[in-house]
Amino acid sequence: MAQQPASTLTDGDRPAGGPLGLLLRSVRKHGLMGSLRVLAMIGVVAALLFLSHPTLLAVSLGTPLVLLGLVWRAWASGHLLKSLELAVSGPYRHVQNPLYFGRLCILTGFGLMAWMPWTWDGHVLPVNVAVLALLLAIFFGYYIPRKKRVEGERLARLHGADYARWAAAVPLIIPSPRAYGTNVRRWTAERFHDNNEGWMVAMILLVTVAFWWKALQPAG
Repeated sequence: MAQQPASTLTDGDRPAGGPLGLLLRSVRKHGLMGSLRVLAMIGVVAALLFLSHPTLLAVSLGTPLVLLGLVWRAWASGHLLKSLELAVSGPYRHVQNPLYFGRLCILTGFGLMAWMPWTWDGHVLPVNVAVLALLLAIFFGYYIPRKKRVEGERLARLHGADYARWAAAVPLIIPSPRAYGTNVRRWTAERFHDNNEGWMVAMILLVTVAFWWKALQPAG
């Protein structure tokens, strides 16, 4: 497979940095409706944070999943050059959508952290678990099937037989311990920067710290 340069983005092509850059990049990548879905997800996470009463047990269970998700997203972002080449190195040797696997881990981690007890008929019900179950149902029932259809058609059109072989051998969402092919490209900080993932990592870490801060507050 022909190798592409580490980055072909010029200064004029690079998205703006910071939260504004994330928003502009999301609109460009996903369109208005897709961007609204991303904003809705951010709103859900914010609501979980502010409405929850996290405990040390809850944040201890959720934090490893969030960190696992961040590692996979950072790893993937250092290999991805969207549309210009088929990503088959790094985490893409184990799963077709490592960014979405990372998002799944982060979402699940936050759902576990956001302890929201509701007492009904003498029983304590974890509302956050119900919210998490709903989000996972949407993720696997709507988001991923749509992603597979739309993204699959685009990649098949761009990369033909190379994509077909890779997609047939690599799982869609849950990584396989067996790696596909050889690692044709190393991780680069430039690609990580081009994909503007640093701000996402910072925001996720900030939310995680906020959950820990709330959990460590004395009951009152």
